[in-house]
Amino acid sequence: MNQTIQQFKADFFKALAHPMRIRILEVLSEGDKNVNEIQSILGSEGSAVSQQLAVLRNKNVVTGIKEGTSVIYSLRDPLIKDLLAVAKQIFDNHLVDAISLLEGIRNEP
Repeated sequence: MNQTIQQFKADFFKALAHPMRIRILEVLSEGDKNVNEIQSILGSEGSAVSQQLAVLRNKNVVTGIKEGTSVIYSLRDPLIKDLLAVAKQIFDNHLVDAISLLEGIRNEP
């Protein structure tokens, strides 16, 4: 059972393991959007955005609801927004540590 849960977690984080997918999730954290809106915000081609959305959809990270000729995408779980915020805090802490180390090195004789 434990191994199954670990595999599920690994697959979930693999779905996040692409810069564009992270950026898409950040955009969707601000509200539901269609592909054209996401594409415009990211300044990327629609095919690239659609491809990454398909990965996120297949891993149940985002959902899409058809409205007319568009599909409106949203985060499947609002806690993903919290996950991204915590990840940002962790990365900020690492940067603070790296900056402190660099300053220490610069101050050495």
